[in-house]
Amino acid sequence: MATTSTRKLNCPTCGNPVQWTDKFPYRPFCCKRCQLIDFGDWAAEKHSIPGEPALNPEQNDSDL
Repeated sequence: MATTSTRKLNCPTCGNPVQWTDKFPYRPFCCKRCQLIDFGDWAAEKHSIPGEPALNPEQNDSDL
């Protein structure tokens, strides 16, 4: 009989263990709370992707 391995990782917010199964519908987060904390951090611009900005902040829409 073939066995399937379940991927295990840690929640990026709190570090609790998470299995990549339907038991954890908010994966890679362990729960909805951790998912919302992470979303709030992105919305507050606490996280960023390194690199040059895609748009010049001094440029307005009429210049496009």
